[in-house]
Amino acid sequence: MQIYLLRHGQTEYNAQHRYQGQQDIPLSAAGRAQLRPAGFMPDVAYVSPLIRARQTAEIFFPGCPQIIVQDLREMCFGSFEGRHYIHIEHDPDYLAWLEANKTAARPDGERIQDFCNRSCAAFAKLVEESLAQHKQQLVIVAHGGIQMAVMSRYGLPRRDYHDWCGPNAGGYVLDARDWPEQHILHLVETVQYTKEAQE
Repeated sequence: MQIYLLRHGQTEYNAQHRYQGQQDIPLSAAGRAQLRPAGFMPDVAYVSPLIRARQTAEIFFPGCPQIIVQDLREMCFGSFEGRHYIHIEHDPDYLAWLEANKTAARPDGERIQDFCNRSCAAFAKLVEESLAQHKQQLVIVAHGGIQMAVMSRYGLPRRDYHDWCGPNAGGYVLDARDWPEQHILHLVETVQYTKEAQE
């Protein structure tokens, strides 16, 4: 089975380098204009509940049914959400978070470990169900954080968490042949469904 683990298109917060998290920010006009259909049509696309992921899936796979999976939502950054790092660089909570290598809980937010456990459990359930149904393809449209959590835990070749964040509208095609025995995924290729990447 092949798995497509894709990130949403660009939002205004992405362009402004703001912490986005679980803020329900739609795609920007520029972000929508950059996207193109993926060139194939899955039976269904599993999506984050956040609108930027659902809008992206509509453009990648026009008319494809979407199934919302709540635990595929992005990490909660708490009081950092909506803010640019320059505006909070002297905030004691932000400095403490950086000092802890971004592993401490943000104010009113999630710890990376808790986020990874939540998102990986949701991902693994989809993989198990798809394999049990003998599906040839699993398509997920979510967030950079979901990509980092899943790939750092299950992906080969091994890379650090932050090395797995794909660009907006980009992602990974994965081979799940060794999932049943070893819970690992082999990277087949990277993809990006933007008009620019197509040229």
